[in-house]
Amino acid sequence: MFSEAGDGLSHHPDLAGKVALVTGGSRGIGMATCRALAANGARVAVNGRDRAAVDTVVAKIVADGGTAVPAPGDVTDEAAVHSVRESVERALGPVEILAAFAGGQGAPAPTTELGSDRWRAVLESDLTSVYLTVTAFLPAMIELGGGSIITMSSTAGRHPGGANAAYAVAKAGVVMLTKHLANEVGRHGVRVNCVAPSAVLNERMQRFMSPPQLDGLAATFPLGRLGQPDDIAQAVLYLASSASSWVTGVILDLTGGRVIV
Repeated sequence: MFSEAGDGLSHHPDLAGKVALVTGGSRGIGMATCRALAANGARVAVNGRDRAAVDTVVAKIVADGGTAVPAPGDVTDEAAVHSVRESVERALGPVEILAAFAGGQGAPAPTTELGSDRWRAVLESDLTSVYLTVTAFLPAMIELGGGSIITMSSTAGRHPGGANAAYAVAKAGVVMLTKHLANEVGRHGVRVNCVAPSAVLNERMQRFMSPPQLDGLAATFPLGRLGQPDDIAQAVLYLASSASSWVTGVILDLTGGRVIV
Protein backbone atom coordinates (compact mmCIF):
# COMPACT_ATOMS: atom_id res chain seq x y z
CA MET A 1 0.00 0.00 0.00
CA PHE A 2 1.26 3.49 -0.69
CA SER A 3 0.44 7.15 -0.38
CA GLU A 4 1.65 10.22 -2.22
CA ALA A 5 3.80 12.46 -0.06
CA GLY A 6 4.54 16.14 -0.32
CA ASP A 7 7.99 15.41 -1.74
CA GLY A 8 6.35 13.90 -4.83
CA LEU A 9 7.47 10.36 -4.00
CA SER A 10 5.07 7.51 -3.45
CA HIS A 11 5.50 6.24 0.10
CA HIS A 12 5.35 2.54 0.89
CA PRO A 13 5.25 1.94 4.65
CA ASP A 14 6.34 -1.69 4.27
CA LEU A 15 9.77 -0.54 3.08
CA ALA A 16 10.58 0.97 6.49
CA GLY A 17 13.44 -0.87 8.13
CA LYS A 18 14.26 -2.99 5.07
CA VAL A 19 17.92 -3.30 4.07
CA ALA A 20 18.57 -2.17 0.50
CA LEU A 21 21.69 -2.10 -1.65
CA VAL A 22 21.93 -0.02 -4.82
CA THR A 23 24.90 -0.65 -7.10
CA GLY A 24 25.83 2.33 -9.21
CA GLY A 25 24.22 4.35 -6.44
CA SER A 26 26.52 7.34 -6.42
CA ARG A 27 25.07 9.21 -9.41
CA GLY A 28 22.03 9.68 -11.61
CA ILE A 29 19.33 7.03 -11.42
CA GLY A 30 21.19 5.09 -8.74
CA MET A 31 21.50 8.12 -6.50
CA ALA A 32 17.82 9.00 -6.95
CA THR A 33 16.92 5.41 -6.08
CA CYS A 34 19.05 5.49 -2.92
CA ARG A 35 17.39 8.68 -1.75
CA ALA A 36 13.88 7.46 -2.60
CA LEU A 37 14.38 4.21 -0.69
CA ALA A 38 15.81 6.08 2.29
CA ALA A 39 12.88 8.52 2.23
CA ASN A 40 10.66 5.45 2.59
CA GLY A 41 12.53 4.35 5.69
CA ALA A 42 14.76 1.72 4.09
CA ARG A 43 18.29 1.38 5.39
CA VAL A 44 20.38 1.92 2.29
CA ALA A 45 23.86 0.77 1.33
CA VAL A 46 25.26 2.96 -1.45
CA ASN A 47 27.62 1.26 -3.88
CA GLY A 48 29.91 2.80 -6.47
CA ARG A 49 33.56 2.83 -7.46
CA ASP A 50 34.10 6.49 -6.58
CA ARG A 51 34.35 6.57 -2.77
CA ALA A 52 34.01 10.36 -2.61
CA ALA A 53 30.80 10.28 -4.68
CA VAL A 54 29.44 7.44 -2.54
CA ASP A 55 30.17 9.38 0.64
CA THR A 56 28.40 12.44 -0.77
CA VAL A 57 25.20 10.46 -1.37
CA VAL A 58 25.40 8.90 2.10
CA ALA A 59 25.86 12.34 3.68
CA LYS A 60 22.82 13.74 1.82
CA ILE A 61 20.64 10.86 2.98
CA VAL A 62 21.78 11.17 6.58
CA ALA A 63 21.27 14.95 6.49
CA ASP A 64 17.69 14.32 5.35
CA GLY A 65 17.11 12.04 8.34
CA GLY A 66 17.61 8.71 6.57
CA THR A 67 19.89 5.78 7.23
CA ALA A 68 22.69 5.02 4.78
CA VAL A 69 26.15 3.48 4.76
CA PRO A 70 28.86 3.51 2.11
CA ALA A 71 29.51 0.25 0.27
CA PRO A 72 32.17 1.13 -2.30
CA GLY A 73 33.51 -1.51 -4.66
CA ASP A 74 33.88 -2.61 -8.26
CA VAL A 75 31.00 -4.95 -9.04
CA THR A 76 32.80 -6.40 -12.05
CA ASP A 77 35.24 -7.98 -9.56
CA GLU A 78 33.81 -11.10 -7.89
CA ALA A 79 35.98 -10.79 -4.78
CA ALA A 80 35.04 -7.11 -4.42
CA VAL A 81 31.33 -7.94 -4.68
CA HIS A 82 31.61 -10.45 -1.85
CA SER A 83 33.51 -7.89 0.22
CA VAL A 84 30.66 -5.43 -0.37
CA ARG A 85 28.15 -8.06 0.76
CA GLU A 86 30.10 -8.80 3.93
CA SER A 87 30.46 -5.12 4.81
CA VAL A 88 26.75 -4.41 4.24
CA GLU A 89 25.69 -7.41 6.31
CA ARG A 90 27.98 -6.32 9.16
CA ALA A 91 26.60 -2.79 9.09
CA LEU A 92 22.91 -3.37 8.36
CA GLY A 93 22.11 -7.08 8.09
CA PRO A 94 21.10 -9.23 5.10
CA VAL A 95 19.98 -7.36 2.00
CA GLU A 96 16.25 -7.62 1.28
CA ILE A 97 16.09 -5.18 -1.64
CA LEU A 98 18.77 -5.31 -4.32
CA ALA A 99 18.91 -2.77 -7.14
CA ALA A 100 21.67 -3.92 -9.52
CA PHE A 101 22.11 -0.72 -11.49
CA ALA A 102 25.87 -0.37 -12.10
CA GLY A 103 26.89 -0.02 -15.74
CA GLY A 104 26.19 2.45 -18.51
CA GLN A 105 28.73 1.95 -21.31
CA GLY A 106 26.32 2.72 -24.13
CA ALA A 107 28.15 5.41 -26.10
CA PRO A 108 27.58 4.91 -29.86
CA ALA A 109 30.25 3.18 -31.95
CA PRO A 110 30.16 1.29 -35.24
CA THR A 111 30.23 -2.43 -34.51
CA THR A 112 33.27 -2.98 -36.75
CA GLU A 113 35.19 -0.39 -34.74
CA LEU A 114 34.30 -1.60 -31.23
CA GLY A 115 37.21 -3.98 -30.93
CA SER A 116 37.31 -7.07 -28.76
CA ASP A 117 38.68 -5.25 -25.70
CA ARG A 118 35.81 -2.77 -25.57
CA TRP A 119 33.29 -5.53 -26.35
CA ARG A 120 34.47 -7.51 -23.35
CA ALA A 121 34.67 -4.43 -21.11
CA VAL A 122 31.08 -3.42 -21.87
CA LEU A 123 29.77 -6.95 -21.27
CA GLU A 124 31.65 -7.05 -17.96
CA SER A 125 30.31 -3.65 -16.92
CA ASP A 126 26.69 -4.10 -17.95
CA LEU A 127 25.95 -7.83 -17.77
CA THR A 128 28.56 -9.77 -15.81
CA SER A 129 28.35 -7.20 -13.01
CA VAL A 130 24.63 -7.95 -12.64
CA TYR A 131 25.27 -11.70 -12.53
CA LEU A 132 28.02 -11.32 -9.92
CA THR A 133 25.91 -9.00 -7.77
CA VAL A 134 22.77 -11.12 -7.87
CA THR A 135 24.56 -14.39 -7.19
CA ALA A 136 26.39 -12.86 -4.21
CA PHE A 137 23.21 -11.63 -2.52
CA LEU A 138 20.61 -14.17 -3.64
CA PRO A 139 21.54 -16.98 -1.20
CA ALA A 140 20.76 -14.81 1.83
CA MET A 141 17.41 -13.81 0.31
CA ILE A 142 16.53 -17.45 -0.24
CA GLU A 143 17.47 -18.17 3.37
CA LEU A 144 15.28 -15.28 4.53
CA GLY A 145 12.40 -16.63 2.44
CA GLY A 146 11.91 -13.48 0.38
CA GLY A 147 13.35 -10.42 -1.24
CA SER A 148 13.09 -8.12 -4.23
CA ILE A 149 15.75 -7.83 -6.92
CA ILE A 150 15.50 -5.07 -9.50
CA THR A 151 17.85 -5.09 -12.47
CA MET A 152 18.36 -2.40 -15.10
CA SER A 153 18.15 -2.90 -18.82
CA SER A 154 17.60 -0.12 -21.35
CA THR A 155 15.68 0.75 -24.47
CA ALA A 156 18.87 -0.41 -26.20
CA GLY A 157 18.22 -3.92 -24.94
CA ARG A 158 14.64 -3.88 -26.21
CA HIS A 159 14.96 -2.42 -29.74
CA PRO A 160 17.90 -1.62 -32.04
CA GLY A 161 18.97 2.00 -31.74
CA GLY A 162 21.95 4.29 -31.44
CA ALA A 163 23.86 2.58 -28.61
CA ASN A 164 26.85 0.37 -29.36
CA ALA A 165 26.21 -3.30 -30.09
CA ALA A 166 27.98 -4.59 -26.97
CA TYR A 167 25.78 -2.46 -24.73
CA ALA A 168 22.62 -3.54 -26.56
CA VAL A 169 23.60 -7.20 -26.23
CA ALA A 170 24.48 -6.77 -22.55
CA LYS A 171 21.18 -5.08 -21.76
CA ALA A 172 19.24 -7.70 -23.70
CA GLY A 173 21.11 -10.25 -21.61
CA VAL A 174 19.94 -8.53 -18.44
CA VAL A 175 16.36 -8.93 -19.66
CA MET A 176 16.74 -12.70 -20.09
CA LEU A 177 18.74 -13.07 -16.86
CA THR A 178 15.88 -11.34 -15.05
CA LYS A 179 13.25 -13.62 -16.55
CA HIS A 180 15.31 -16.73 -15.91
CA LEU A 181 15.93 -15.83 -12.28
CA ALA A 182 12.31 -14.89 -11.68
CA ASN A 183 11.21 -18.30 -12.91
CA GLU A 184 13.91 -20.06 -10.89
CA VAL A 185 13.63 -18.39 -7.49
CA GLY A 186 9.97 -17.43 -7.23
CA ARG A 187 9.29 -20.53 -5.17
CA HIS A 188 11.65 -19.12 -2.54
CA GLY A 189 9.63 -15.92 -2.25
CA VAL A 190 12.21 -13.86 -4.15
CA ARG A 191 10.87 -11.59 -6.89
CA VAL A 192 13.06 -10.43 -9.77
CA ASN A 193 12.01 -7.58 -12.04
CA CYS A 194 13.72 -5.18 -14.44
CA VAL A 195 13.42 -1.51 -15.30
CA ALA A 196 14.34 -0.51 -18.86
CA PRO A 197 14.66 3.27 -19.20
CA SER A 198 15.09 5.33 -22.32
CA ALA A 199 16.72 8.78 -22.30
CA VAL A 200 16.92 10.00 -18.71
CA LEU A 201 18.33 13.47 -18.16
CA ASN A 202 21.74 13.31 -16.53
CA GLU A 203 24.91 15.37 -16.11
CA ARG A 204 26.54 13.92 -19.20
CA MET A 205 23.58 14.83 -21.43
CA GLN A 206 23.51 18.35 -20.00
CA ARG A 207 27.24 18.69 -20.57
CA PHE A 208 27.28 17.57 -24.19
CA MET A 209 23.86 18.67 -25.47
CA SER A 210 22.60 22.24 -25.80
CA PRO A 211 19.14 23.21 -24.47
CA PRO A 212 17.70 23.25 -28.02
CA GLN A 213 19.14 19.76 -28.63
CA LEU A 214 17.63 18.49 -25.39
CA ASP A 215 14.28 20.04 -26.34
CA GLY A 216 14.46 18.38 -29.75
CA LEU A 217 15.18 15.00 -28.20
CA ALA A 218 12.33 15.43 -25.71
CA ALA A 219 9.93 16.17 -28.58
CA THR A 220 10.58 12.72 -30.07
CA PHE A 221 8.89 11.03 -27.10
CA PRO A 222 5.10 10.54 -27.15
CA LEU A 223 4.88 12.14 -23.68
CA GLY A 224 6.94 15.08 -24.90
CA ARG A 225 9.70 15.10 -22.29
CA LEU A 226 12.86 13.36 -21.22
CA GLY A 227 12.86 11.04 -18.26
CA GLN A 228 14.05 12.19 -14.85
CA PRO A 229 15.98 10.02 -12.37
CA ASP A 230 13.00 10.17 -10.01
CA ASP A 231 10.78 8.62 -12.70
CA ILE A 232 12.89 5.48 -12.44
CA ALA A 233 13.18 5.67 -8.65
CA GLN A 234 9.38 5.73 -8.36
CA ALA A 235 9.14 2.52 -10.34
CA VAL A 236 11.79 0.92 -8.13
CA LEU A 237 9.78 1.80 -5.02
CA TYR A 238 6.80 -0.04 -6.48
CA LEU A 239 8.82 -3.09 -7.47
CA ALA A 240 10.60 -3.22 -4.11
CA SER A 241 7.41 -2.96 -2.07
CA SER A 242 4.51 -5.25 -1.27
CA ALA A 243 2.41 -3.22 -3.72
CA SER A 244 3.96 -5.47 -6.38
CA SER A 245 3.79 -8.68 -4.36
CA TRP A 246 2.36 -10.66 -7.31
CA VAL A 247 4.75 -9.19 -9.88
CA THR A 248 7.88 -11.00 -10.98
CA GLY A 249 9.72 -11.48 -14.26
CA VAL A 250 8.42 -8.16 -15.57
CA ILE A 251 10.42 -5.80 -17.79
CA LEU A 252 9.04 -2.33 -17.11
CA ASP A 253 9.74 -0.03 -20.05
CA LEU A 254 10.16 3.48 -18.64
CA THR A 255 10.39 5.33 -21.91
CA GLY A 256 7.75 8.05 -22.13
CA GLY A 257 6.00 5.93 -24.75
CA ARG A 258 9.12 5.36 -26.88
CA VAL A 259 8.86 1.60 -26.40
CA ILE A 260 5.35 0.15 -26.60
CA VAL A 261 5.29 -3.64 -26.57
